[in-house]
Amino acid sequence: MQTFLQSVWHTTLELAPWLLLGALVAGLLHVLLPRDFVRRQLRGRGSVAKAVALGVPLPLCSCGVIPVAISLREQQASRGATVGFLISTPQTGVDSILVSAAMLGWPFALFKVVAALVTGLVGGIVTNAVEPKTSELPTVGPTSAANAPRRSWRELFEHTLEILHSIWGWLVIGVLLSAAITTLVPESMLTGLAAYGVLAAMAAALAVSLPLYVCATASVPIAAALVAGGLPPGAALVFLMAGPATNAATIGAVRKTIGGRALVVYLLTIILGSMAAGMFFDQVLSSQSVHDHQHEHPVTWWGVASAVLLLVLIAWFAVSDLMRKFASSAPLSASDQQLATTVPITGMTCQGCVSRVESNLRRDPEVRSAQVTLEPPQAVVVGEISNERVRQLVEGAGFGVGQNRLVDIHSPSP
Repeated sequence: MQTFLQSVWHTTLELAPWLLLGALVAGLLHVLLPRDFVRRQLRGRGSVAKAVALGVPLPLCSCGVIPVAISLREQQASRGATVGFLISTPQTGVDSILVSAAMLGWPFALFKVVAALVTGLVGGIVTNAVEPKTSELPTVGPTSAANAPRRSWRELFEHTLEILHSIWGWLVIGVLLSAAITTLVPESMLTGLAAYGVLAAMAAALAVSLPLYVCATASVPIAAALVAGGLPPGAALVFLMAGPATNAATIGAVRKTIGGRALVVYLLTIILGSMAAGMFFDQVLSSQSVHDHQHEHPVTWWGVASAVLLLVLIAWFAVSDLMRKFASSAPLSASDQQLATTVPITGMTCQGCVSRVESNLRRDPEVRSAQVTLEPPQAVVVGEISNERVRQLVEGAGFGVGQNRLVDIHSPSP
């Protein structure tokens, strides 16, 4: 048990500084970029390349990328641009790149970025080739950005915390699995799998990663533990590419958003692209740099401080989620029921999504309280606020309002 806890602490020390820095950089991007920047870039020629280039640094995991992609598609972005965004974005992100460099080395981290770019481009181009042409994204007038409220530095820290909040659960799972692999799995098991060949190891990593939900950052400690145990770095690369980009929820959302043919292209690109990237890394590039890097981890004061801060934040997120769960199950008072509106929400797939919608709703001064649940996917908003304003707040968080109109919960359904 002591060895297991030491492994958990060691992994947290490696992970924390770069995760916090990456989340902070993502907050800066959120504040500095115009609100409609992504949508304005996804029109005309080169839309796939723009979608991939914009998607790679964004810190969105496979659940967070779904509502963004749906929004892009609703704004008439091409299917190719949407697929390219869906493939490349979950694989990387500023936080994931920095954590990968810290735990697996810069050659591996940069190669993963290139692989995400290439697979996103290929998937988007092939999708546009097999799908019928779609109309361009409407031009955004110059006044739209000018009229948008200026983002504050407070929003930077709020967005940074929101990113960490959305992945904290999977981050804990990733660190615990990493420690379990390091301390409990015999090294002979992974080296024995590698003895069957790189392709066999990659196929095993692919079989595990395709249905699994794990975000790009949380999957890095697991991959590092697998490599330390003897798995080829190319197989770990397959795990890091296919795991964040696919899971059951993502596959269903992709099919609904862009259709069956585009879904086939999406899955084949991820499967074949990750296998090709893994083989290229193992055969052409030096995998020894990955193994050598894993032995260079001196303990620093800023690493300890970052680890402590991260653990405090995780505890805070856990308590707040638990309190939210209890609050959502509590019945509304008679006075609140008279001002309550039920909002069906589309696109939410995790508690991070719930937190994002809830936070956006509570920012409005007219909202007295907001309770968002994943099952059923809805928000109960209390306050003297119009249905249209509620819709704007939900869409501002990156999600959609269901087809059924908003209904007051105290009124009979039509």
